[in-house]
Amino acid sequence: MKLDLSLISDDDVYLFNEGSHFRLYDKLGAHLLPGGGTYFAVWAPNAETVAVVGDFNGWDSRTNPLRPRGGSGIWEGAIPNVGHGALYKFHIVARGTGYTVDKTDPFGVFTEVAPKTGSIVWDLAYEWADGAWMKDRAARNSPKAPWSIYEMHVGSWMRVPDEGYRSLTYRELAPRLGDYLERGGFTHVQFLPIMEHPFFGSWGYQCTGFFAPTSRYGTPQDFMYLVDYLHQRGIGVILDWVPSHFPTDEHGLGYFDGTHLYEHADPRRGFHPDWNSYIFNYGRHEVRSFLISSALFWLDLYHADGLRVDAVASMLYLDYSRKTGEWIPNDYGGRENIEAIDLLRRLNAEVYATHPDVQTIAEESTAWPMVSRPTYVGGLGFGMKWDMGWMHDTLDYMQREPVHRKYHHNNLTFRTVYAFSENFVLPLSHDEVVHGKGSLLNKMPGDVWQKFANLRLLYGYMWATPGKKLLFMGSEFGQWKEWNHDGSLDWHLAGEAMHSGVMRWLADLNATYRGDEALHELDFDPGGFSWVDANDSEQSILSFSRHVGLSEVLAVFNFTPVPRAKYRLGVPRGGFWREMLNSDAEIYGGSGWGNMGGVEAEESSWHGRPYSVQIALPPLGAVFFTDRR
Repeated sequence: MKLDLSLISDDDVYLFNEGSHFRLYDKLGAHLLPGGGTYFAVWAPNAETVAVVGDFNGWDSRTNPLRPRGGSGIWEGAIPNVGHGALYKFHIVARGTGYTVDKTDPFGVFTEVAPKTGSIVWDLAYEWADGAWMKDRAARNSPKAPWSIYEMHVGSWMRVPDEGYRSLTYRELAPRLGDYLERGGFTHVQFLPIMEHPFFGSWGYQCTGFFAPTSRYGTPQDFMYLVDYLHQRGIGVILDWVPSHFPTDEHGLGYFDGTHLYEHADPRRGFHPDWNSYIFNYGRHEVRSFLISSALFWLDLYHADGLRVDAVASMLYLDYSRKTGEWIPNDYGGRENIEAIDLLRRLNAEVYATHPDVQTIAEESTAWPMVSRPTYVGGLGFGMKWDMGWMHDTLDYMQREPVHRKYHHNNLTFRTVYAFSENFVLPLSHDEVVHGKGSLLNKMPGDVWQKFANLRLLYGYMWATPGKKLLFMGSEFGQWKEWNHDGSLDWHLAGEAMHSGVMRWLADLNATYRGDEALHELDFDPGGFSWVDANDSEQSILSFSRHVGLSEVLAVFNFTPVPRAKYRLGVPRGGFWREMLNSDAEIYGGSGWGNMGGVEAEESSWHGRPYSVQIALPPLGAVFFTDRR
C-alpha cells in the first residue's frame, strides 16, 4: 500500500487551519480503507516525529512512521494489514525538547475499557431503524412540544447483583429503560456524558474521548442500538457534552505534542482551579474545528436529539472561580471570554443549520443575557437554558418548615420577573442530590407523610410552571438516599406504597402535561401564563392559569399542611370545572381531600375575573382544574 495515500484534501487543510472544518472526524483519526489497511492522521504541529504504535507492530515506534502534511501540522499515513479491532496509539517526539509520549487518538471512535487507554480501529457502520422518529422529530423536539426529561447516569441506574454488581450494557439497558420511560410518560432521556473518560467518579465530565462512547458498557454500535431503540419507543435522546475543560491525564489532549496545543499555556487561562483540569484554547482555529466537529459527530452519526452543554458560565467568564490576579482580562479589559463566546455562537449556528430538528441546551448559571436567543440578534444561539435560579429558589422554599414559608413567598413569585427572558428548562438535576445535599425526598420537612406530600407538591408545582422539565433518576420514586455513582438506584423502594404513589403521580403529571397543549405549547411565551393570585402569602397559597386559545388549566398549590375547605378562585368562564389532578388523592399516598370530580363556577367576580369557584384545597396539595370535559 502506498504511503502517499491521503484522505485529506488541500481544502480540508485550509478549512481546518482556518477553524471552519466541522466534519474532521471524517479526516483525522483512524479510517479503514476499502482495499484493506487503515489510514491514520493526527494533528501535532510541534512534533519532530510521529509514529503509529499498536498490537500490529509490537508497539514499536520505528515500524510505522507518519509523514507531515506540508505546514498544516497534520501527520498522516496508511498502514497495510491493520484492520477492524486493532489497538493503537500515536507515539510523539516533540521538536527540540526530547519530550516523548504515547497518546490516545483525539479522534478515536472507540477505546479500551478503562484503566486501559489504547484506541481501537473501528468501523462505525450500523443499520438504523428509527426512520419514523427521524422523519417526525422536528415536531417532537420543537420548543412548543412537551419536554419531560429523565436525566440519568448509565453506570449506576441499574446493576446486576448476580454478576459482581456490574452495570448494565447499552443493549441490556435499552428495553428496560424504554419500558420504564414509557410507563413514566417521559418524552426524553438525558445521559450524563457517555464520552470516554478515565475516571468513573467524574461521571463523564472529565472527558478524554470526544468522539468515543465509553467502552464500559459496550461498543459504538451497542450505544447506537440504545439510541435507536429509544427512538423506536418514541423517546428522544439528549447527550451531555463538555467543551469547557478536559483532564490532565498524560494519554489525553493535554500537552499533546510537547506544547500546550489544545489548552492555553498560561494557567490563568488554561487551567481550571475547581476541577484541576485544562481549559481549551477557544481562540485557536484548529481547536474550534475539533470541538464543533465533536458536537456534530454525535448528531450526525448517533442521531442525538440534543446536546446539553455543560458549565457554559465557566467558558463565558475569564474570572470564573478566580480571585484578583488569577485571571487575565480580554483585549478590552473586560472579564468576558470573547473567544469562547465566538465558539458557542458558531457552534449553535452550525448545529441549527445542519440539524434544525434538534436542540442545544445551556447549563448557564448566571444572568448572561440572551443565552437562548438567536445569534443574529446578539444571542448565544442556544435553543434552551437551564433555569438555575428557579431551582435554587424553589428548593430553598420547599426545604423550609411550612410555618415559615409565608415569609419567603417571594422565592416562588420572583421568577415571573424573568421567566420568559430565556427558553427555560426547569432542572432538578444530579447536582442537587449528591455531595451531602441529600435526596429530594429527604430535603422535604415534616414527618414521613408530610415529606411525601411535599415532594408530590413540588412536582405538581414544577409541572404546572412554564418551562420544560428535567428530573434526575431516583427522584421519580422518592429515593431516600442521595445518588451514589458506585451503586444502583434503590429499586426495592419502587414497590412500596408511598414511593409507588410518587411514581404514579409523576406518570399522571406527564400524561396531563403531554396531553394538554395549555401546559406545554407556550412554555416560552408570556401569553400562555397569568396569575390568578400571587399574593396569598399569609396562607402560602399560589394559583395561576396556563392557557392557549380556549384551552385553560387552573393550577392551585397549598404549601401548608392546613386544608382549606372553601377557597375561592376567579375563573374566566362559567360552567363545570373538572378536577384533572390532585396530589392528595389516595392513589398517590394522599389523604383523599378533594373536589368530588370538580366544581361549578358561580357568576361572582373574583381576582378580576367574571366568574369564580370554591374549591377544597388539600393539605400540602397541588390541584389542577379545566373547564373542558
